[in-house]
Amino acid sequence: MIRFGRFTFDPADGVLRREDVIVRLQPQPAKLLALLLERAGETVTRDELRQRLWGDRTFVDFDRGLNFSIAQIRSALGDVADQPRFIATVPRRGYRFIAPIVTVAPLEPPTEETASHPAQRGWRLSLLAAAVLAFGIAAAVVGRPWDVPPGPVPERVAVVPFDNETGDGALDRVANGISDATVARLSVPELIPRIAVIGNAAILRTPRQSRDLKAIGATLGAEYVVLGQLKHDGERFRVVAHLIRSRDEVHVWASTFDRPAMTLDVQSELATRIAGAVAAQLTAR
Repeated sequence: MIRFGRFTFDPADGVLRREDVIVRLQPQPAKLLALLLERAGETVTRDELRQRLWGDRTFVDFDRGLNFSIAQIRSALGDVADQPRFIATVPRRGYRFIAPIVTVAPLEPPTEETASHPAQRGWRLSLLAAAVLAFGIAAAVVGRPWDVPPGPVPERVAVVPFDNETGDGALDRVANGISDATVARLSVPELIPRIAVIGNAAILRTPRQSRDLKAIGATLGAEYVVLGQLKHDGERFRVVAHLIRSRDEVHVWASTFDRPAMTLDVQSELATRIAGAVAAQLTAR
């Protein structure tokens, strides 16, 4: 058994637990996590990963499979590619598990002998208590930087800068202002334990004609993506907002907001409404 932060992983059966709760991992991501933990602190190259996990099965789309597996592991751990706590990307080389790990022997069930000898059972309990105390002291000394906030793993959502479809370049800042304000509304303290927001990654600034929502989700480990368009017909403004599940590009929620002007107060009001609707959808799930 391998412990890191509040997680425990059993490489024998590929089961990941956050405290006492099982966190679902598909078989291939579980094997990948086992290999990264086996080589914790070292860079495991993409070629090594391919050989160990995919072998010579050339029909497998290795890049897509690896990206999916890394994204699922990061999602399960609540990790972020841009600011990793567990898995760091080594550009053009591979990946490295960066959090401290502790190997923990599974507790053995009591035997007839230990059950009939209280003194021996007490000796074992004392030894276990001492080990737990030592681990706690070590954690306190280093400040436990690998601890994960308590509670369920947050839903990860990426907010793409809203598209200005008015034809007026001066309104780019308005479209960006609404998306930036949406990121801010989704990052309030009361939502942080439940929603992890990504709003400044480079891939989010890909032009609309080249935008790939599945690639955004895989790269950032984001299950959902927020998109928006700003439109203007000469008399009124319209903002169309979408919440899309990245893995299959299915719309989870969408709404249209019409306003006569786009003042700062209106931008703030729209961001609040959009963030509120997105938060309601994500926390309900």
